[in-house]
Amino acid sequence: MADGNGEPALTVDELAARAGVTVRTIRFYGTRGLLPPPEIGPRRVGRYGSGHLSRLALIEELQRQGMTLAAIERYLEQLPEDLSDRDLAIHRALVASWAPESAEEVTREELERKAGRELREADVDRLAAMGVLDRTSRGELRLDCSLLRLGLELLDVPIAHETILASRTVLLEHARAAAEELSRLFRDEVWGPYREREGDGDHLAAMKSLSAHMQPMVVQALVTAFQRSLREELRAAFEAPTRTPTPSRSSRPSARTS
Repeated sequence: MADGNGEPALTVDELAARAGVTVRTIRFYGTRGLLPPPEIGPRRVGRYGSGHLSRLALIEELQRQGMTLAAIERYLEQLPEDLSDRDLAIHRALVASWAPESAEEVTREELERKAGRELREADVDRLAAMGVLDRTSRGELRLDCSLLRLGLELLDVPIAHETILASRTVLLEHARAAAEELSRLFRDEVWGPYREREGDGDHLAAMKSLSAHMQPMVVQALVTAFQRSLREELRAAFEAPTRTPTPSRSSRPSARTS
């Protein structure tokens, strides 16, 4: 269901079904301040939007990482209040990247149930192009659940399928190059000296701690750097004033005398 502006307007039951949680869980999160209150519509019925859905997905992901409710409260309090649904989805993708791969095999019916909407074949193709899912040899779909919500939001963005494929190729190439360079630095500057100090217990403990925290730190640094660079490039591309070239003196038509 949607309101006049196209914004999803879900009842608490519909929100629970879309998010894969219980109504009791949603009400509990609301009392703890983890979810903002719904908008009250006609007949005093609470209506929830896509922001509630994105925040629920982030909360559930944080819980899967083993965070307590108190820790989740502190995490959410540090987020800016004006974060968009896509910003919340990016936060969730970052959190999910700290854990082992979250892909699972689903049928088309299960995919649509998780998506909370009917998907055309073209939609499935676009999700595959974005890396949200892959088709298996048995005809099932291997779904990366951590990317599903963001992928669904991008389905409504008017981008050609070929452009998505080209963008993914660019991202994969540069991400692989960054990963190779970072791995080389880690091997030469960190792992190498460690091998020379294998008998140092304190250094061994520091290495284990660094290995456990390296991936989320690197992922967050890469995403932050990419967001800033992309914002600067888009600003330069779309905000630069367009000037009409002034013809040079030699190219101006000369006045004719009769």
